[in-house]
Amino acid sequence: MKNITRKRNSIEFKVWGAYALFSDPITRIGGEKFSYQIPTYEAMKGIVESIYWKPTIIWFVDAVRVTKRIQTESKGIKTIVMDGSKPSDLSFYTYLKDVEYQVIAHFEFNPHYPDLKQDWNENKHHNIAQRSVKKGGRRDIFLGTRECQGYVEPCTFGEGVGFYDSYGELDFGPMFHGYDYPDETGKPELWKRLWRAKMNDGIIVFPSPIECAESLRQFVRPMKPTPFVDKKNFTFIDNDESVAELLKKEEV
Repeated sequence: MKNITRKRNSIEFKVWGAYALFSDPITRIGGEKFSYQIPTYEAMKGIVESIYWKPTIIWFVDAVRVTKRIQTESKGIKTIVMDGSKPSDLSFYTYLKDVEYQVIAHFEFNPHYPDLKQDWNENKHHNIAQRSVKKGGRRDIFLGTRECQGYVEPCTFGEGVGFYDSYGELDFGPMFHGYDYPDETGKPELWKRLWRAKMNDGIIVFPSPIECAESLRQFVRPMKPTPFVDKKNFTFIDNDESVAELLKKEEV
């Protein structure tokens, strides 16, 4: 596909579901919720990390292809009042309906955890990631929010007919891209990124986080990186029993 570069450790998959809700997380504190028309980088990255993730690696979503027509549906939602102090409010959430996307992503090793460098085995991580795609992910898949269940299977990015294949360019304006987490930047700060979202013939080519303009970044709050310690909250890939079966199948 034009403008899409496949890395040697890329994974490609299709994700779909009955509904999706991709919205700016800052606006999600109660009240009405309205989905962007296209997925956010952060939501797609979350799906990739649900397929397979370790703190050794950082996933980068290279592109998403929208294969079905963009359509929305509003639902009345009764919000839960935890303390019972007042009746539940009725809010209207606007979801994307009947969604399907093709995704291509690759990983790079996280340089901010030098103690985990022993885990830098590209071939094993890539094979486990590919096998995890075939299994539908190692964790539950959600399309932007927990009530929107998603499903994953392997595909070749660009295969098949898409609704927007000859649609030309669509500009969606400034849109939430993702967060700069201290685990991935090495700085004890959480930042929010925006970008000017565009789709060309159904394909959204995402800039990498470092390519997002400084003028479209916003400081959120101080935040410390998560410490990872072997045999406490981290296991090197050669000793990780949770992926042992996947490694065993790789060697057959």
